[in-house]
Amino acid sequence: MRLAQCFIAVDDHDKALAFYRDVLGLEVRNDVGFEGMRWVTVGSPEQDVEIVLEPPAANPDASPGDRQAMAELLAKGMLRGVNFTTADCDALFERVRAAGADVLQEPVDQPYGVRDCAFRDPAGNMLRFMERPAR
Repeated sequence: MRLAQCFIAVDDHDKALAFYRDVLGLEVRNDVGFEGMRWVTVGSPEQDVEIVLEPPAANPDASPGDRQAMAELLAKGMLRGVNFTTADCDALFERVRAAGADVLQEPVDQPYGVRDCAFRDPAGNMLRFMERPAR
């Protein structure tokens, strides 16, 4: 068994796509619309796992109240994000910061053995980038 996809809610697919594709360097694998909603799938050229950028409350049967609640949670940055690994945390940090991303944490050596940093994507989701020590 292998992980295939994970999902991140976004409120503006074009802004999310510019960030995940142009800033992070992920490739676009799919871009589909259905019932007035859009799903964009991105992934690293180095692996099969995909991130699906989906609308908040991506269910055509979601009530207006549920849609509003999800939009409010997304706006507060309360929905879960994704953790990435990188070979050079500091270089990645500088590249993403230079692109104007919202910095949550500058690179720091953690007591549990990784060097990491964190940003918010354009929708407010937290993304953490970890560099594992050389073995």
